Amino acid sequence: MGTEKYLALTQFYQQYAVAVDQADWDTWLGLFKEDCTYKVQSRENYDRNLPMAALSLKGKGMLKDRIYGITETIFHDPYLQLHMVSSPVVINESKYLIESQANYTVFRTKNDGIAEVYNVGRYLDHLQVSSDGIRIKSRLCIFDNDMILNSMIYPI
Repeated sequence: MGTEKYLALTQFYQQYAVAVDQADWDTWLGLFKEDCTYKVQSRENYDRNLPMAALSLKGKGMLKDRIYGITETIFHDPYLQLHMVSSPVVINESKYLIESQANYTVFRTKNDGIAEVYNVGRYLDHLQVSSDGIRIKSRLCIFDNDMILNSMIYPI
């Protein structure tokens, strides 16, 4: 992979984190292909090849429904998120597809001002490259936590 393409990939991961952290849902949705998949699964289930996931969305329509729920119907104790995402590792690549992995840590800060580690793990991605840029074909968020604190409202 060339330097310019790797820089674009790294920038893509950071743009994703900024979009989620700032609740910029239009930008977040724009990072996905129409026929995408987005799944949040425990490491235990992933390692055992078990299908159970905390969140499993297929197609951009389901992502839009999730955002509608977040912004319009789900009532929860408000909090802020902050993602720290490592530099990605390229597993495989072709002209139009990148298979990559990056580690993440998500901190959560509630109204009391106390920050806590909310979720840690890694992204396993299949990303499509086109003249429009990089878009997520599939994202699997594999979390290391034994359990998710309270409930998962926002995407990881």
